[in-house]
Amino acid sequence: MRENTPPHSSYELDADEGDDELIYVGDADEVLDQWERDMNDVDGDDDEEAGAMADDEDQEDAYVPERDDALITFKKHSGPVFCGALHPSEDLAVTGGEDDRAFIWNTKTGENVFEVTGHTDSVIACDFSFDGTFVATGDMAGQIQVFKTTKDFKKVWDFSMGDMCWLKWHFGAHVLLAGAESGEIYVWRIPSGDCKVMQGFGEKCEAAKLSHDGKKIAAGYGNGAFKIWDIKTNAPILDIAPNETSGHISNITCMSMDKESHLVLTGSEEGKAVIMGPAGPVGTLHPDDGPVEAVAIDSPDFEIKVAATGTLNGKVTIWDVARQTARVECEDHNRTGVTKLLWGKDCSLIGGTLGGVIKVWDLRSGALKYELLGHRNDIQDMCYDVQRNLLLSTSEDGTAKIFHLQ
Repeated sequence: MRENTPPHSSYELDADEGDDELIYVGDADEVLDQWERDMNDVDGDDDEEAGAMADDEDQEDAYVPERDDALITFKKHSGPVFCGALHPSEDLAVTGGEDDRAFIWNTKTGENVFEVTGHTDSVIACDFSFDGTFVATGDMAGQIQVFKTTKDFKKVWDFSMGDMCWLKWHFGAHVLLAGAESGEIYVWRIPSGDCKVMQGFGEKCEAAKLSHDGKKIAAGYGNGAFKIWDIKTNAPILDIAPNETSGHISNITCMSMDKESHLVLTGSEEGKAVIMGPAGPVGTLHPDDGPVEAVAIDSPDFEIKVAATGTLNGKVTIWDVARQTARVECEDHNRTGVTKLLWGKDCSLIGGTLGGVIKVWDLRSGALKYELLGHRNDIQDMCYDVQRNLLLSTSEDGTAKIFHLQ
């Protein structure tokens, strides 16, 4: 680590020797030239340090919230925190970040319970199994580790799959699924490690959603292709090629599925969302305002089927799915890009944003109900437990926070 004190010049004099030092005329030019070189070196080091410090200060001062609404802030990570999940019944959270580490920590006290080591790249996915028995962490290079939470976090399985895009547990069995940069979808039984692979075709599998019956998985790919796979047979039951008119032609970045598993809403970098039915695209939504980064469909407590889209330009729209028309645009006076959307309770929509503010809207009117402050930089991930009314958020600012929703 660079010292904050600049190096001393070799020509710096002791206080009691300065008056006696003589420089001969013939040596003056050489001495001055050397002095100038040394001073330039010192100035260069100072400039480099000042630049680094300024960058750090700019990062810290990019946004300073006027208050912190979080119940708990977890600060053990030494870089951006990319992912997080809540234990289904215990007061535990798991988070992973750019520092190649994951932590399991207490959501009531903020105390670290267990640190996951052994990753050699950014941890971009982490999740508890449906019953909380296992916790899985995966890094960008595809190193996956699974620990048993009831046995003092003893490691029970690991695997290296190559570059990974996402990782999630099945919601009714000890089955772990992951999508690869090369397009394959892996399905493992844990802890035996029995594996099946849904074939890729050279395009990354960026987003996926498991059907509510647990038998199918919808997958979106980097070139805009969309597939629904039968997990038991390993065969695609729907295969939609990239299509400029009715489908996508660029990376599918986000996905949501309705309660009946009949409709899948996909969002992509080309700035539109597509409603996929059992036989293919049935409608297209055009927010007309930048890449679609977050989608949600079928709020659990609203009388009609609605969808929400959020763009990186900060436009959040509530749509009538049956009519495929916009119902309302959500209120946002300081419009900031949206990174994540989740349905909350009482007809609420929760949005994570660039800059770190978490916004909660009334999906019926689009009115901004309130904001949750505390993060100083972009929201990377959010997880909501409706039973406990707790929200976990992770951020570029290096922290994870627990909020209680109003």
